Amino acid sequence: MMLESMDTPTHMLACDPKHSKGRHWPESESATRNAFQRDRDRIIHCGAFRRLKEKTQVFIAHEGDQHRTRLTHSLEVAQIARSIARTLNVDEDLAELVGLAHDLGHPSFGHAGERVLAEKMKDFGGFDHNAQALRVVTNLEVRYPDFVGLNLCWESLEGIVKHNGPLLRDANDRQNLPWAIIDYDDWENLDLGTHAGLEAQIAAVSDDIAYNNHDLDDGLRSGILQLEALYELPLLGDILLRTEARWPDITPTLLVHQTVRDLIGIMVRDVLAETGRRLSQDKPKCAGDVRAAARPMVAFSEDMTVKLSALRRHLFANMYRHPRVNQMMDEAHHVMRDLFDAYQNDPETLPRDVQTGMIGADSAQRARRVCDYIAGMTDRFAIREHHRLCKAGA
Repeated sequence: MMLESMDTPTHMLACDPKHSKGRHWPESESATRNAFQRDRDRIIHCGAFRRLKEKTQVFIAHEGDQHRTRLTHSLEVAQIARSIARTLNVDEDLAELVGLAHDLGHPSFGHAGERVLAEKMKDFGGFDHNAQALRVVTNLEVRYPDFVGLNLCWESLEGIVKHNGPLLRDANDRQNLPWAIIDYDDWENLDLGTHAGLEAQIAAVSDDIAYNNHDLDDGLRSGILQLEALYELPLLGDILLRTEARWPDITPTLLVHQTVRDLIGIMVRDVLAETGRRLSQDKPKCAGDVRAAARPMVAFSEDMTVKLSALRRHLFANMYRHPRVNQMMDEAHHVMRDLFDAYQNDPETLPRDVQTGMIGADSAQRARRVCDYIAGMTDRFAIREHHRLCKAGA
């Protein structure tokens, strides 16, 4: 990628911590860290981040020690994002923190848990893991005596909310947004109709790179995916054949490791090339121009998008809908529904601080307290609570 051929150097398009829009509650600056480094550290030290270690990626967290969890997924996203940001010469710390924080709102059992909470909350403002991540960092983490939440910079919050693109196409879209995003945006405008900065866009594409590759790796290790079937897929077939030609005696395990490694490299190089092409074509002059652009600046090429669609279809048909995975997700649905109903019907089974927050609350507020509590659970704790409330004495 020929960054030097661009009219505006990429560092001029970066989000600059020295010119941040700031924090909602003013704080004195750190003597040793800039604003984005400080935000990254707050993410790493918060309770919601630690709990990702036992939250489902594809396989329920206790199914195997080698499978990815939401925590290891987030670390892989952050690593890829930092590498791309470094090459593009934009802010590495902001790209990393969005990668670390992007899944903070995922409930136990991943998308299965999210579906149940969305169903249970449909009359009370809904549930969306991206909106819940915003709620976690602005409301649910209580770690500081001067404010609720983590008091992150505007750019960090923007990246968490908008890393996948603008949330508003026109004014009518606002009524369809998750309640948590509308609620916060009423308090502090996040410019929901624009793109996020380059760093958050990098985190979004790094999420795609990470999950496509580690889901492939986990699927093969678990035996759900078959290596032989991958030779028929564009991109993967070529990588496998080249690897075998270079190392004729390579073991299947090393073949998978090398293939995943090569695929990540190919995808990263494609993103860098396509991003350079878009920046050269659209000629943004500053971070504001990046936000106002008609399309994201960080993206896969059209050719790579087509090839990745074939991989995703294969993963969907052969892994995400595999009977073994479906059985785990069916059990997860059952656990989450039972827990929500149990807490709703008998709030005294909730921890004392959650009960206190429900005093004088209306039905929507009470449901939200239950939802927040369940969304914060690890897989293991949810299963233990389900046994305590729904199976004990059965």
